[in-house]
Amino acid sequence: MSQPIRFFYRGEVQTISDVPPTQTILQHVREHHHCTGTKEGCAEGDCGACTVVLGELKGNTVELKSVNSCIQFVPTLDGKALFTVEDLKQAEGELHPVQQALVECHGSQCGFCTPGFVMSLWGLYLKQEGKSCAPQRKEIDDTLSGNLCRCTGYRPIIDAAQRMLELPKVQFDREALASSLQAIQRNEMLTYTFDGQSFHVPATLEQLIAIRAEKPTATILSGSTDVGLWVTKQMRDLGDIIYINQVAELQSLAEKDGRLEIGAAVTLNDAYAALAKHYPQELSELWQRFASLPIRNAGTLGGNVANGSPIGDSAPWLIALGAEIVLRGKDGQRSMPLEAFYLDYQKKDLLPEEVVEAVRVPLPQADRRFRTYKLAKRFDQDISAVCAAFCITLDGNLVKEARIAFGGMAATSRRAPRAEAALNGREWNEAALNDAVAALAQDYTPLSDMRASSNYRMKTAQNLLRRFWFETRTDAPLAADAVNAFACA
Repeated sequence: MSQPIRFFYRGEVQTISDVPPTQTILQHVREHHHCTGTKEGCAEGDCGACTVVLGELKGNTVELKSVNSCIQFVPTLDGKALFTVEDLKQAEGELHPVQQALVECHGSQCGFCTPGFVMSLWGLYLKQEGKSCAPQRKEIDDTLSGNLCRCTGYRPIIDAAQRMLELPKVQFDREALASSLQAIQRNEMLTYTFDGQSFHVPATLEQLIAIRAEKPTATILSGSTDVGLWVTKQMRDLGDIIYINQVAELQSLAEKDGRLEIGAAVTLNDAYAALAKHYPQELSELWQRFASLPIRNAGTLGGNVANGSPIGDSAPWLIALGAEIVLRGKDGQRSMPLEAFYLDYQKKDLLPEEVVEAVRVPLPQADRRFRTYKLAKRFDQDISAVCAAFCITLDGNLVKEARIAFGGMAATSRRAPRAEAALNGREWNEAALNDAVAALAQDYTPLSDMRASSNYRMKTAQNLLRRFWFETRTDAPLAADAVNAFACA
């Protein structure tokens, strides 16, 4: 029996029972609520014109985050709050400080992208409540990483981000929102059906496993940062859908037995934040450069790994560290090294009735040297041409184990066995490095495409391995800022 979708929007609970399960939030607010401030620019989560803010209960508080409404489906709103640019209008019709700052700083010209910038900046504005200092430039840049403007350049918009906090404050009533959201939470699975297509939202792992066993061909949906494009760009019929992000057990982060276990529904931003505490030098830049903030707020590490894209940024370093993937099905749980999960291009060792439950990431060890590098045409919000990850375990200056993995060099993210063999058991010196660099040419035969040529990929992969040696050699290693083009970014 179909149940209605319930979410908080425009000051009240909305009840929806008559829209397709793959209708996007962007389509819904424009076509059903006639709130046309939110714009469609790219329909793939790149330009930010469609940015909205979602509110979700986390314990007794409300977590607010910016996302791209053009690739998120309406049923994913169940139990949440939605805010669009129309919601910033003040009681007497005045502009919100975010909007007023954009006016004062001349941050808008044609205006098409402006609502998206407003909502991204409002997300930053909300984060500043209770803080005594203004956001740093890096935080502002990160906030705006998912918003593109073709008119103004970004200086006046960045000026507005600083100016908005100097204007009279407008407080957001989180307690009232939390109370409204409490009233629409579910303990049981939501099943929403329209025109023969069902959208299932299990609340527990048990419910997820049961519905997956019942519907092994259903599309598994998590952050929708890839699946959303199957609808908006490829016009695919997804059939029945199982949305996993409300499963409580998949939202956990836990340290155990020297590993950090990350549930499949933990967002990319939360996962990388937890990982960067353990690997600040190794993963902080990749975290910042991974897509954009709205994409990281929606996408999950589990989904990124399950996707199996050969140009995904997470798989190479997870493989280099020796991470495990945990799968769950009707016959129980099984785990394997992540590298064994990828069989070939878009082929994975995943049974029809199984789902990804978690990823287990080894924590740092004193004798281990680890780095990851991303090469792309832009600093942020760009797909890698080459993503490299290197991890060596040293005994003094002797390489006990080398693990080298690349994305963008083959049909899957995978290791470089010949280069590793050239290092294992040898002194970590330039002679061993040169042999490993040469061996990379036998490990990979990269393709040429719109992002990079085969020759570029191979040469830069070899140079990144050399850079790793410069940074980790036992004799006078170079500091990261000595070899990083973005050290002052």
